[in-house]
Amino acid sequence: MTTLRGFSVALVTCLVACGPARAGVSGGVQLPPFERFTLPNGAEVALMEKHDTPLIAMTAVVRGGALADPAGKEGTASLFAELIQKGAGKRDGAQFAEAIESAGGELGAGASTESLRVSASFLAKDADLMLELVSDALTRPRLEASEFEKVRDRAIQSIAAAKDSDPSALIGEYGDAWLFRGHAYGRPVDGDEASLQAVGLDDVKRYFSQQVSGDRLILTLVGDFNPAEMKSKLEAGFGRWGKGTTGVAAARPAPRIAGRRVLLVDKPGATQTYFWLGNVGAARTDPARTAQGLVNTVFGGRYTSMLNTELRMKSGLTYGISSNLDRLSQPGAFRITSFTQTEKTTEAIDLALATLDRLHADGLDAPALASAKAYMLGQFPPAIETNGQLAGRLADMLFYGLGPEDVNEYAARVGKVDAAAVRAAIDGTFPRSADLAIVLIGDATLIRDRVKKYGTMAEMKITDPWFAPQ
Repeated sequence: MTTLRGFSVALVTCLVACGPARAGVSGGVQLPPFERFTLPNGAEVALMEKHDTPLIAMTAVVRGGALADPAGKEGTASLFAELIQKGAGKRDGAQFAEAIESAGGELGAGASTESLRVSASFLAKDADLMLELVSDALTRPRLEASEFEKVRDRAIQSIAAAKDSDPSALIGEYGDAWLFRGHAYGRPVDGDEASLQAVGLDDVKRYFSQQVSGDRLILTLVGDFNPAEMKSKLEAGFGRWGKGTTGVAAARPAPRIAGRRVLLVDKPGATQTYFWLGNVGAARTDPARTAQGLVNTVFGGRYTSMLNTELRMKSGLTYGISSNLDRLSQPGAFRITSFTQTEKTTEAIDLALATLDRLHADGLDAPALASAKAYMLGQFPPAIETNGQLAGRLADMLFYGLGPEDVNEYAARVGKVDAAAVRAAIDGTFPRSADLAIVLIGDATLIRDRVKKYGTMAEMKITDPWFAPQ
């Protein structure tokens, strides 16, 4: 990573020579040129000038995110992200929304495990309004009591509604809480019913004053603007924003689990069982990430994957099953998720485990690897096509300390993956079926005895106001 933090006393620029957007020799793509610099307060900025449409997309990222939530008050960062859209600066909630809509723009905010993010897209002629709104949201949010109560109540009701109807939206919360017990990655980003109830407006205000500051800010803009003019506007809007009063929250690496542990979440009357199988996987910057991605593509990352072929196409046990790697600064979860009819619970899970065993036993043959390479190379360019996608990608690169080679050398990295790299990725990243955290949400009276075979089991109720046994 080329860092400019040491030069934060001045507005220092650095032109990143990436070449024009085009297909590479190996069929890849390259980022258009962009310019990196730091504001006087240490905020990192990347500007990509692009005049093909009269639009500007902006991403603002603040390091820390839900990792900085107070213990027992998980969801604080998420509530803050919702509230900054409900009034900031001179505008109350209605006026803030009207300013966005009257310009035909878009602005949204959210929290993730390690950051807060604001994304905006406006016509180039409304750039000043966009910068004002984003700056107000981050530096001058109103955080009004009446809006806070509505946002918190809605968050609690949303969790309760998902538990009552379709818990598939929450299976990941249960899975992470069960896998990462005692670790920061096991805390729910959006909180649970108990933690949200414990959060008060003062907690949100304290989070803002301590955790949301200019020294941990990343700004990326892509679109139709004059770079010199934009620099001056960003310095005026964000460069004088001060520093946080505490350090940026960070997570330590979590150990992979050995053996199995099973959590059964009782949902009486459920006609389906939702299941989550996982272990600690790989980080965003893992040197083997390309090989890992190719393996996951074949195993559970596309419609014709091994998992979907076995559990949907051949057996009809589910409407769909997938595997994913949650990539964070430290390794997040590798997870397999799906659902099946209650009476088919063990049949579906047994087949998923057998398919994981087959991945370890057989690896990927040459045709499967070639197919995965073609698939990933075809899927990559559309993911960095629009101004908003490019702004998001630049923010991701700056957040994780990656340079333009993360995009520009993507095709070359894919092409270099060979059988040895595939085998190393399988052995080093993908868990054995004997080493898994397993979560099942279903009717315990119907499946309890049958799922005991998977390992030491704990139980809780779907109505419990948290995502792991207390």
